[in-house]
Amino acid sequence: MQHLTPSKAAPVCRPGLTGPMGAHCTMVDGEPGVNFAVYSLHALQIDVCLYDPSGERETAHVALPCHTNGIWHGFIPGLTANQLYGLRAHGPYDTACGHRFNPAKLLLDPFARAIHGNIDLLSNERDYQGEPSQNIPVLNALADPADNAARMPKARVLDWDAELQAGAKITPGPKVAPERTVLYEAHVKGLTQRHSNVDPALRGSYAGVASAAMVAHYQQLGITTLSLLPVHLYITEAHLLKKGLRNYWGYNTLGFFIPHGDYACGQYPDVRTEFRHMVDQLHRSKIEVVLDVVFNHTAESDTFGPTLSWRGLDNASWYALDHTGQYRNHSGCGNSLNLAHPCSIQLVMDSLRWWVQAYGVDGFRFDLATALGRDPLFQQGFHPYSALLGAIGQDPVLSQVKLIAEPWDIGPNGYQLGHFPAGWHEWNDQFRDSARAYWLGHPCTRGDFVRRFTGSSDRFHHHGRGPLASVNLVTAHDGMTLTDLTSYSHKHNLANAEDNRDGSHHNLSANAGIEGPTDDAQVRAMRAEWCRALLTTLFCAQGIPQLLAGDEFGNSQGGNNNAYCQDNDIGTLDWPTADHAMVQFVSGLIHLRQSHAALRHAQWFSGTGEIAWRNADGNPLSAAEWEDPEDRSFACLITVQPESCAVGVQRWLLLFNPANQPRPFRLPAGPWTRVLDSAATLVLAHSDWPQAMVIENEISTSPRTVLGLVQRDASAILKGNLQSP
Repeated sequence: MQHLTPSKAAPVCRPGLTGPMGAHCTMVDGEPGVNFAVYSLHALQIDVCLYDPSGERETAHVALPCHTNGIWHGFIPGLTANQLYGLRAHGPYDTACGHRFNPAKLLLDPFARAIHGNIDLLSNERDYQGEPSQNIPVLNALADPADNAARMPKARVLDWDAELQAGAKITPGPKVAPERTVLYEAHVKGLTQRHSNVDPALRGSYAGVASAAMVAHYQQLGITTLSLLPVHLYITEAHLLKKGLRNYWGYNTLGFFIPHGDYACGQYPDVRTEFRHMVDQLHRSKIEVVLDVVFNHTAESDTFGPTLSWRGLDNASWYALDHTGQYRNHSGCGNSLNLAHPCSIQLVMDSLRWWVQAYGVDGFRFDLATALGRDPLFQQGFHPYSALLGAIGQDPVLSQVKLIAEPWDIGPNGYQLGHFPAGWHEWNDQFRDSARAYWLGHPCTRGDFVRRFTGSSDRFHHHGRGPLASVNLVTAHDGMTLTDLTSYSHKHNLANAEDNRDGSHHNLSANAGIEGPTDDAQVRAMRAEWCRALLTTLFCAQGIPQLLAGDEFGNSQGGNNNAYCQDNDIGTLDWPTADHAMVQFVSGLIHLRQSHAALRHAQWFSGTGEIAWRNADGNPLSAAEWEDPEDRSFACLITVQPESCAVGVQRWLLLFNPANQPRPFRLPAGPWTRVLDSAATLVLAHSDWPQAMVIENEISTSPRTVLGLVQRDASAILKGNLQSP
């Protein structure tokens, strides 16, 4: 490749503007062109290298003329949208001070909105000489003088105004209220890759996610919000390339503004257009779109990882480093962005706003979100009033979308469940663990289970937060599927080529006596009962329920609880073997929840007649019974005024029996209508209630079951006695 120095064929580069960050088509002094703004406090010079449309030949090479407040900037008249470019940074290569400048390495703009070129092997692009094993510690490494521009993708200048105008044409999202929200967590490719009713040309793509077959499935289920695993441009890590594997989940971000290109079907002008089509079609179907975003680390990995962007531009500013210049690894992925630094805060804020305004998304789930609140000003390392969390909370765009935290990372004081600001929702792993333990025979008490079932007040009842702060889940992408949770007593991750060392050991799973698939009818029946009881718990609990895609029809990963590198039949959903009766059951649960306020109570129960707890004999639970580790059966009596006052006061009675034997329950004054029985795969729509079984005084629950009884108009029964149901 021909390399031009700034003295050869250099176009005019004027001082330009300090923002916005990145490459921006604009007018300066009445002349059109492109303004470049690159953050690097420690660089001695930043060059912009321009390329022809193929990305193969460098056409110009200019040094940005100004350095203001840490921002290198310059304006090149006459440049237009679609111009390809890369960056080079000059400065010291002094790893002890955290500096990794190497102008031989072409770098991507962190604020690039699009790229051109192949990214498959980028994790091998290092800035030092030799192999990683020869550079321990890399403190003693020497900068590699070999130019890598021929292998590096190039950033593409976009017309931001045109992109934002395209985003504004997307049908607005339905703005689902938190108490009505039902999340459905899915992987773009895995969701449709093996779905026979999706056009083969669309399988595994953004367009496939919004295909007619998938929209029909979402609507049948009743989910309101699609939560997609990462769609930001990402690359595969070097250690996976060596094993012949690839990153499947996408938690290894290279471009925070760029939709991942591998999910494009190729039937649209570009990936951006297809992504907008997906969002628009989902919005037209009253489905929200939430994106899983990864700001805790980047694709540059640890000390020995690739130099692609941030590391080469200003390693000491972008990353959290220790006193030796090495990376603080709060993410477990090799590095942690310094999210207290103004440059990182701007990156996050600009990225989030871009996805809302240019792509129409309705919210974000933040991976390892404790990183967002890590700020050196606070001794504990995390604070809900950190600069970044404060910026998100007050932003007029971002404060209006759904904000969901995974409230932990692996750094000091990393577990922060319940500590995010008001307005945030948080993944509740304690709900997950208590629900699993309660039903699958691990240590748990009624008190443990009920605390999670009613919104985890011990975690969220403060600073004005309500039970909807809790995102309840039984399974997620990270862990076993529901079918595997009830079929395997331990993980089976050999396909990941790490000798089964990877993935969590804390699964709280059970196998009903046989490990893995079986033809034993009794074992299969027990597993199915567990699954239905867990799903019923999920959709009858206070908080926002989240369903893992595939759990509604029995998807299995063969016991693999860490399928991050399984871009194959392990990681993709097994639609051909879907259990359609289970789909109907889950659909019934979601619609039952949506139809009855008692099952999605948005406020903390007052304890003055709204909710009561009974043992199987019908008496209030004693303190000893709450903490009894053996007997777990109980009844929950909920009394609410329906949103429609036509039927008067409504009472619900939920009976829980996790034991392996039937359990009789004495009932409060009836009559009661049986509308839900997880063991019998029964969930009745409201229109079917008149034909349902009516019970007066006592009922026997099956093993491993949740039973739901209702009084449609309890006003006469409760008159004068609402304080003591």
